[in-house]
This record gives sequence, structure tokens and C-alpha cells, in this order.
Amino acid sequence: MSDAILIFVGDDYEDLEVHYPRLRFREAGFRVVLAGARAGERWRSKHGYPAISDAAIADCRADDFAGVVAAGGWMPDKLRRDPHVKALLAAFDRQQKLVASICHGGWMCVSADVVRGREYTGSPGIQDDLVNAGARFRDAEVVVDGHHVSSRKPDDLPAFLRACLAVLAARAKG
Repeated sequence: MSDAILIFVGDDYEDLEVHYPRLRFREAGFRVVLAGARAGERWRSKHGYPAISDAAIADCRADDFAGVVAAGGWMPDKLRRDPHVKALLAAFDRQQKLVASICHGGWMCVSADVVRGREYTGSPGIQDDLVNAGARFRDAEVVVDGHHVSSRKPDDLPAFLRACLAVLAARAKG
């Protein structure tokens, strides 16, 4: 299994939902790749904090990663339309690798059609979208359904990362 985690990044991402997982995964020994529309691009968060993408989303393959994180902010509303984002999320799901979303990041999972029949949470603002896409919505700080981990907001990040790391550890044990 790869020791790398893919995190989507683009303009108007939620600062904590990209940087907290990036640092926590690194602390746990994973290599983290921030992927945006273009490699080497500087992206600004909702609050002005920058992130530079390591790779272009179109160049990433699920085979090269242990899991993916779909962070929130306003970024997911644009990235959910990218066919490469949808294809990547679908590939992670087919391979039963970690598919993690927080806040509005669940929008990308909805557009990739990977939430149907699963328990999910997210920002209250996307509850109807999750339900209409076939998910069973739960208002909880973290929801784990197989290899899917979802949370609602930045305050849920500690529980979100504990659950993500537990899913990765279980998969590593086989």
C-alpha cells in the first residue's frame, strides 16, 4: 500500500481542513500530496492562507495513494465539476481506499456518485445534497462507513483525523 495521501486544494479552500490533515498525516508518517488544477500553483484559502499544489489533479492516480481527502470551504463547489476529481474519487472508492470528506468537501463525493447507500455527515448546508444523492445523513462529529470517513466542520478535525488514521491502519493490516 502506498504511504501517500492526496488532498485536493484550490481557491477558497477552508484553511484548517487542508492544513490540519496535511500536518497530521505527515506526523503519522505519510507523504502528503496537495493536488490542484495545476501543479506548482499558489492557492488562497477563504482566510488568505496560501497553499502550493504539488501536483495537477489530472496527473494523479488512485493507485499511487492510500487515501484522499476532500476538504471544504467554497472550493468544492468548483472542483466537484472537474471530471478528473470525480474519476479519482470513484477510483478510490472502487479500490476501497480511504475516501475522507469534511464540511462542504462532501459535495465532491456527491458529484462522484460515491455516497449512495452510505452513512455520511457534512456541513448542514449540504445535507439535502447528500440525502438526494442516496446517503443516509447523520449529524455527528465523524461518521465512518467502511472506507469512507466524513465530518461536519473544522471543530470536528481531531475526531476526523483519528478516524482516517484508524481506517488506514485497518487497511494496512489487511
